Amino acid sequence: MDDRSKRRLRFLAVSGVLFAAVWFLWNTPFVYPVKLFVVLLHEISHGLATLATGGEILAIEITPLEGGSCRCPGGNAFVALSAGYLGSLLWGGLMIWGAERFPAFSAWLAAAIAVTVASVTLIFVREPFAAAFGLAFAAVLLVVAWRGGWRVSRWVLTTLGLVSCLYAVLDIKSDILDRPELRSDARMLAELTGVPTMVWGGVWIAVALLFCFFLFRWAWRRA
Repeated sequence: MDDRSKRRLRFLAVSGVLFAAVWFLWNTPFVYPVKLFVVLLHEISHGLATLATGGEILAIEITPLEGGSCRCPGGNAFVALSAGYLGSLLWGGLMIWGAERFPAFSAWLAAAIAVTVASVTLIFVREPFAAAFGLAFAAVLLVVAWRGGWRVSRWVLTTLGLVSCLYAVLDIKSDILDRPELRSDARMLAELTGVPTMVWGGVWIAVALLFCFFLFRWAWRRA
């Protein structure tokens, strides 16, 4: 077996173990903080999309029950509503891509994400729980970047990216396909466009699965 085959076999083994760990620990306290972090990224994505299309952010909130909201009037409602789940995918892809493409700069990427989360929390988050969580998570990520170096930061970013992508897929299924009556992003988009909620759920989950497939294939080819 040549060196590349060994690297790819190791990549499959590590990826499989990491995915299995996240999957089986999904509803445990170990993964819970990361899921809240992904919810925060989801709401930040709504806000950034609104800003990019001419609107503003008034407040971003997350709840202990993994709920969240972004009060962001103005801008393009279609783009802003679409940006939540798709934004979670992009954040996850950015973390995995950055950790794999530029491993030596993983600590810098982790620090940049921490500063972004802390800044958004300080400027836009009002509720005590959400503010405490955002600042605490940013602080932990900064410690990882500072004390853990690029190797530890790389693993942390890969794990965060995996959970972000997986959460987007599972959240779309839970909130839209399984419970279309909920007032989800897809439900509000259906009210805006006249296209049924289930259609938007199907489109988004297809995009999410394709995104994850191509991201994994890229990482496999680099191994």
